[in-house]
Amino acid sequence: MNFIYALPHLNATLNSISALLLITGYVYIRRGNIAAHRKCMLAAFITSTIFLACYLLYHSLLVYYLGQGPTRFRGVGWVRPFYFVILLTHTVLAVLVTPFVLVTLRRALRERFDKHRRIARWTFPVWLYVSVTGVLVYLMLYQFYPAR
Repeated sequence: MNFIYALPHLNATLNSISALLLITGYVYIRRGNIAAHRKCMLAAFITSTIFLACYLLYHSLLVYYLGQGPTRFRGVGWVRPFYFVILLTHTVLAVLVTPFVLVTLRRALRERFDKHRRIARWTFPVWLYVSVTGVLVYLMLYQFYPAR
């Protein structure tokens, strides 16, 4: 079951891809390329959905298969409260943005673009923040301050 320990790396990769797709999709819509924007945003949604499935799988397997709890942050000093602020905002906003992503996507797919634009102005930056801070949490937890 060594693949379990590869899941955080996969999750960070998926979050990175999602962030890049979100930024690219934003650039495309600003340039008026609606078709490319649509493809990027759908790909970002699919990537984020795969991330969520892998994230839930990883934490479920840690608890139920390996009998472990969450990974502990090993940093000390000023970086510790910084990490927990990032983690807290990331977690809260990830939960809150999920229904907004679904509504934003639904409005676009139903071609209700006036309503889509109104909610996308809020959804996009929060979704991007969640994707980027997900990578930052990974880096801090597994790369900069790994468990020895």
